[in-house]
Amino acid sequence: MSHPTVIDRPSPNTDDRPANGTIDILLLHYTGMQSAGASLERLCDPEAKVSAHYLIDEDGTVYGLVDEARRAWHAGVSYWEGATDINARSIGIELQNPGHEFGYRPFPEAQMVSLMDLCHGILTRHPIPPDRVLAHSDVAPQRKEDPGELFNWKRLAEAGIGRLPNTAVTAADPDDQEARTRLTGIGYDPEAPLDAVITAFQRHHRQTQVNGVIDAETMSLIQGLSE
Repeated sequence: MSHPTVIDRPSPNTDDRPANGTIDILLLHYTGMQSAGASLERLCDPEAKVSAHYLIDEDGTVYGLVDEARRAWHAGVSYWEGATDINARSIGIELQNPGHEFGYRPFPEAQMVSLMDLCHGILTRHPIPPDRVLAHSDVAPQRKEDPGELFNWKRLAEAGIGRLPNTAVTAADPDDQEARTRLTGIGYDPEAPLDAVITAFQRHHRQTQVNGVIDAETMSLIQGLSE
């Protein structure tokens, strides 16, 4: 396993993590900006009040913005398994990509290789379980779409980063109440609109059709992840 060279680009947008807290979430984003230069500028701008621990450019270059021991400001208003200060307990990685607004596109090979190398290092340093390697859209389904349906979660999981649903589960008929109960059990916000949560789940686990509708395949995958 290689370790990517990290270029230091410190961001002022950081503060202390709570005392005695555990870092147990790895949160992946896309920048939604046109270039890594513009993204770095924003992530290091005191006025913007946003940051992440790392930014990975499309050519695989890795920038270190905030020390892992400190809190970066990347998750915003968010929720997972009862926790709402996701920044306090997470490592945030931004992937350079123009996003849905500016010409969303697949994540290049060099970027994915650097990401996997970086994640392997992070997972050796922090007790982050596979089911807490998450998308920004998972923790903020009403606000966020990133890293989106073109991001290759399967490849990450096959490399030991994250978790995929058990596809051997045979779904019962789609059922809103069961879906809500299971999605809440997985970690999703029980207060968020169900269609938003389903959409976020599909962006991560059923990328061929992201429509917010509980069909048999989506229900099967929800069951397969929750068991």
